[in-house]
Amino acid sequence: MEDFTRFFERDLYARENGIELVAVGRGEARVKMAIRQEHMNSHGTVHGGAIFTLADTAFALASNSHGIPAAAINAHISYMKAARSGNLYAEAREFAKNPKLATYTVEVTDDAGEKIAIFQGMVYRKTPPPVP
Repeated sequence: MEDFTRFFERDLYARENGIELVAVGRGEARVKMAIRQEHMNSHGTVHGGAIFTLADTAFALASNSHGIPAAAINAHISYMKAARSGNLYAEAREFAKNPKLATYTVEVTDDAGEKIAIFQGMVYRKTPPPVP
C-alpha cells in the first residue's frame, strides 16, 4: 500500500475534501470521508459533487492499482439516499477488463452500511499490461 499512499498523497483535490485512504489492493480500493459542513448543499444534505468526488477517488486508486497508468474515459453515478452526517465510504471493485480498458463499480455507503450511491466508471490503460 506504500506506493498507493504516495499516489493518493498527490491527489490534492481529494485530500482537500477530507478523503482518507482506507485500503487498496489489485483492482480494488476503499476510501472514507467524514462529512463536514462544507460538503453540504442548500438542502442540508451532502452535495452530489462531494459524493462523486469520494467515489471517483476510490475509482482512481483501484484502476491505477495494477501499476499501469489509467485515466477515466467515462463515469456515471446514481444517487439512492441522502446523507447528512457521519462518514461516507466508497469501495471500488474491478468489474471487467481487457488490455486497454477496464470497468469499475463503486458503492458509496454510510456508517450504517446503507447505500448512498452507485458509481460506474471506465478507464483507458495507457500502457498494455505485461504478458505473463
